[in-house]
Amino acid sequence: MRLLRVKDQKEGGRLAFALLKEKIDSGIQTIGLATGSSPLSFYQELVDSSIDFSKLTSINLDEYVGLSPDNPQSYSYFMKEHLLESKPFKESFLPNGLAKDLLAEASNYDRVLDEHPIDFQILGIGRNGHIGFNEPGTSFEMTTHLVDLTEDTIQANSRFFDKSDDVPRQAISMGIASIMTAKTIVLMAYGIEKAVAIKGMIYGPVTEDLPASILQKHPDVIVILDEAAASQL
Repeated sequence: MRLLRVKDQKEGGRLAFALLKEKIDSGIQTIGLATGSSPLSFYQELVDSSIDFSKLTSINLDEYVGLSPDNPQSYSYFMKEHLLESKPFKESFLPNGLAKDLLAEASNYDRVLDEHPIDFQILGIGRNGHIGFNEPGTSFEMTTHLVDLTEDTIQANSRFFDKSDDVPRQAISMGIASIMTAKTIVLMAYGIEKAVAIKGMIYGPVTEDLPASILQKHPDVIVILDEAAASQL
């Protein structure tokens, strides 16, 4: 695991973009994408770049259950707004949170991942150490699955919704085993509220109580941190 410290999120986005460009130049085909505030400066770097993504595939980590793609709080909408409308890919996959059979949708997403192995995966980290929507207690062997979100995650996401009752209680998420198949993982974390999770991820025991700790066992993980997120290291 390689730690890279930056002064702020903007510098972190530039650094993550430079890492991606190296991989694109070497011929990668599939990029795993994340939502949330941490990758926003990275996506802006992609939008501002001259890189053509039309021969590449993107696969997102997760999607809320019950939100349509045109709902401004859906992750599909987020990706279109911040990246995909400006920089379309050959194919872009997100779970369908409106699927009538959510378990079948999760299985279908596993097939997508089998057909498009991820070369470069972007991750954030939750305050409780979740990656994707893999909450504490999730098995490290889990592939794409239906998730009941924890109260901590619901509260963290409530700032994006008018009322806390509007926050979805479930999501479809790529599993931890799925994430670990990516050839390269770049995790970005900014702000003091991430510091405890980052310390546990890097120095704590590998435990399902802190899902991100499994990244200690991945052969190529790069962690980009500002000083606040790195403050307990």
